[in-house]
Amino acid sequence: MKTALTLIQMAASVLIVVLVLMQARGTGFGRSGGFGGSTSFSRRGLEKFIFRSTFVVAGVFIIVSILQVVF
Repeated sequence: MKTALTLIQMAASVLIVVLVLMQARGTGFGRSGGFGGSTSFSRRGLEKFIFRSTFVVAGVFIIVSILQVVF
């Protein structure tokens, strides 16, 4: 059980790093590549999916960390 939790925690931590690094600071995916002239700050499409996925994976990481302390 402990080994499985450790592996899940390691995978979640790598995923969090990747997802955070994929998010461009201060700009969106469309604005960072020079596409589109919109000054809107709403997230759409892939950017929204990555943003929400970051929170989901962080939640999994926290839950697994708590489970490791309990077990």
